[in-house]
Amino acid sequence: MRVPKDAQVFDTGPLRHFAANGWLGVLRFLAGDRPVYIPDVVERELRNASAHVPAVHSVLEAEWIRVHRSSDLSFLEAFAHYADRLAVGDKNLGECGVLAMGQVYGCEVVLDDAAPRVIADEKGIRVTATVPLLCAGIQARQLTTIMVEALADDLLESKYFLPFGRGGFRQHVLENGLLDYDEL
Repeated sequence: MRVPKDAQVFDTGPLRHFAANGWLGVLRFLAGDRPVYIPDVVERELRNASAHVPAVHSVLEAEWIRVHRSSDLSFLEAFAHYADRLAVGDKNLGECGVLAMGQVYGCEVVLDDAAPRVIADEKGIRVTATVPLLCAGIQARQLTTIMVEALADDLLESKYFLPFGRGGFRQHVLENGLLDYDEL
């Protein structure tokens, strides 16, 4: 299965937490016409998570999210390479699949964990994270700052790691040059 270069490939974390907090529609809206994919290992992680967080099942049922299954040798080799670097037992396999798709197909990956983001940068894989994705939505006037502040606080309440604390979205994005004052 070929994945288009304009696709976004999501890791488990953002999808799981957006769904658990009732914000999955925001990711759908931000994707617009871009295809959204998850590797089959992310699908497996989401299935496991849905046993404890039923709202996560909505990700698995979303018709706008395509599951990538491949026996292509270049994909499997890339996956094995990332698994050697990141996997600890069954942990981090989703990130390995996401990175392999980014490498093989040249699409953008959405990862929040630091180690896989560093690897993506090393390998020249286009990578973004939740906060820059939300900032792009604000810049495009698709989302409001107030809405994103509420969304970020909800994610933090559910123990999702973001690089700031509750109520800290605005200050973080200004200090890190992700948004200008006139964009807020």
